[in-house]
Amino acid sequence: MPRSRGSRRRPWGEEHPELDVERARGGIQRVEGGPSGQWHVRRVSTSAKSYRCPGCSQEIPAGTAHVVAWAADGLFGPEAALADRRHWHPGCWAARTTRR
Repeated sequence: MPRSRGSRRRPWGEEHPELDVERARGGIQRVEGGPSGQWHVRRVSTSAKSYRCPGCSQEIPAGTAHVVAWAADGLFGPEAALADRRHWHPGCWAARTTRR
């Protein structure tokens, strides 16, 4: 009789899946377009400090999931664009194109 692992996720003897290092480091980054250009966007599940959301000017408390965005085509290069990144509430980021 075959031995059971006690887990149904990965059968006994099956290879381990390869680790996605970028995902393990802090989420998956994507590029989004909009009327204001292309943006690198990353969802963050937690943070050690609080931030001010540029969409609503309210605080994003430490430990709260949020969105980090920076220009994909920064005028002064990618390092400057990354240094100018902003932290947004997910709803504020989603509604940024409909705000006045």
